[in-house]
Amino acid sequence: MARFVKQRKRLLKVRRLKRVCQEKGGLSTRIILGLFFLALTLTGCNTNLSLQPVAPAEPQVKDIESTRQVKEMNEKLMTGGLSSKRSIQQEYRIGPDDLLEIMVFEEEKLNKTVRVSSQGNISLPLLGILKVKGLTGSQLEKEIRDLLAEKYMNDPHVSIFIKEFRNQQISLMGAVGKPGVYDFSGPKTVLDLLAVAGGLRDDAGKLLFVLRPLNPNAPKTSDAPKTNKEPDDEKPQTFVVSLEDLLIKGDQRMNLSLLHGDVVNVPPAGKVFVGGEVRSPGGFSLAKKTTLSQAITLAAGLTPKADGAVTRIFRYAGQGDQKEVITINIYSIQRGEIEDPYVKENDVVFVPKSASKTVLYEFWDLLKGRIAGFPIAW
Repeated sequence: MARFVKQRKRLLKVRRLKRVCQEKGGLSTRIILGLFFLALTLTGCNTNLSLQPVAPAEPQVKDIESTRQVKEMNEKLMTGGLSSKRSIQQEYRIGPDDLLEIMVFEEEKLNKTVRVSSQGNISLPLLGILKVKGLTGSQLEKEIRDLLAEKYMNDPHVSIFIKEFRNQQISLMGAVGKPGVYDFSGPKTVLDLLAVAGGLRDDAGKLLFVLRPLNPNAPKTSDAPKTNKEPDDEKPQTFVVSLEDLLIKGDQRMNLSLLHGDVVNVPPAGKVFVGGEVRSPGGFSLAKKTTLSQAITLAAGLTPKADGAVTRIFRYAGQGDQKEVITINIYSIQRGEIEDPYVKENDVVFVPKSASKTVLYEFWDLLKGRIAGFPIAW
């Protein structure tokens, strides 16, 4: 009852004030009336309405978080907050046009500054011509030390210093500020390349791929001893770098040294990568839900030499180089015997080559060539 009386009095005050405004008019009275209603609302109105916070859509939250993380990574990169603690020169592989300073502490006459020839050789007193292409500085030190100890000295001490480096070309593509081909003098790392390229774009993913072609410094197959297994140096290699571990956590194991001819790719976020025995390997944008067989279809399907029974999904856990490897039989999926699993962002799908199918197709190609050589009478 008391509350009703109180509200009734307020209503009467409002009506009286309204009549005054109508009689006198003018801007000042309207301002007074507005201030009165504002005061009345703030002090007298006691409602039970409450504002509920509206949660943004999940994709927007994900985009904002991703952008924030990329900005944090770029800040670390550009401010030099990450410094490599290891000597890059120790990992650099000597090549043509490099200038080497060689010192033998026991005999000053053997000290020499030499430039590596286009064939990858140097000439030294007593030792003659040495092939140094593809060796690191420490490996060359050991080779010279062993040769001197074998014939001329007892426990020699050798030091190699690379005074000048040849120009190296490294290609950078993907979600970076300035993609392109970069010429460097001397050894460079992933961090060096990203800094020169202006950092990452806002849509950059969390993984970086270093594609290393056939090692030009590796010995040719004809010169190397015959083995049943192809040497690792003669095969193209792919290295996966977690940008979060490198730039946020400062894990220097992720800061790979780059070599001449390397191709570095930073794919945009929301990609799945399909490689191996597929017709069009590469990175593909993920739909809301993409299955393994759909990802392979995006890569134009399997090649005739593919062994789909041991298709592998490499799923990186975001902790250093830890990854989960899932082996799936793609043929069982096609027959409906097992479920078609969903792939996730940054998954790497790899379809290996079947040895038996390879032999069969090589035999068939040979057979077709032999048949084509014989005339057929109709």
